[in-house]
Amino acid sequence: MMFFKKKKAKVKAVELTDANFDDIVMAENRPMLIDFWAPWCGPCKVMGPIVDELARELEATAFVAKINVDQNPKLSQHFQIRSIPTFLLVHNQQVVQRFQGMVPKPQLKQLLEELAAHAPVEDEEE
Repeated sequence: MMFFKKKKAKVKAVELTDANFDDIVMAENRPMLIDFWAPWCGPCKVMGPIVDELARELEATAFVAKINVDQNPKLSQHFQIRSIPTFLLVHNQQVVQRFQGMVPKPQLKQLLEELAAHAPVEDEEE
């Protein structure tokens, strides 16, 4: 007899837009990784699956999002995105680090884990 595991829904990075950015980001307490990308960008295509992997692996401790620069010019201008991919690490609604180009997954993961270690824990009994 075979038993099949129910497939867990694949968690992906959240698509942020000019319209939903403030509502989503202001409500989020976890450290964030925001990926500014475009569909025509070769390095962005390489980093896209890595960003989604980080969203799955760090779902409980970090918020991972993507912003398509072509579709969201206000956010691109606000964050002064000049080249892509650009990655922002955000903690307590403040940009704490910025990377441009391809960044190794272990480096991004470690930085998010370090930020999460310093983030307040919610729903914890005292």
